[in-house]
Amino acid sequence: MAETPNPSPSDQERFEKGKELAALLFAGAPRSRPLPREMVGHTMGHLFGDVWQDDRLPIEQRSLVTCAILAAAGREAELALHLRGAHNLGIERDTLEALFIHVAHYAGWPAGVSALRLLDEITEELGQA
Repeated sequence: MAETPNPSPSDQERFEKGKELAALLFAGAPRSRPLPREMVGHTMGHLFGDVWQDDRLPIEQRSLVTCAILAAAGREAELALHLRGAHNLGIERDTLEALFIHVAHYAGWPAGVSALRLLDEITEELGQA
């Protein structure tokens, strides 16, 4: 008899896994304005419940990639949140500095400098100056 494949997780299971991961990443972050229910579903269920759960890329690397993309795109509000996530994952400040210096060379000096300044602000808020 052929073995049946494991069923894929339900929408609710993905949503719950996503909520758990988001809680870990963003522990201690200030509350932001709530998103519409549908966007929360996409964010928790798909982004954090599926994309961030893919084991082909370790979560720390996923965090670094996310920080680099947000810095390059000039998305400071989201970058501030993900810098807290990087901190909560144990990623060292020195690693983030090196990342943003690298970003500056590929995405533009202002993007790298803005990210480094934001890193200073978040580090100070977290009491790591």
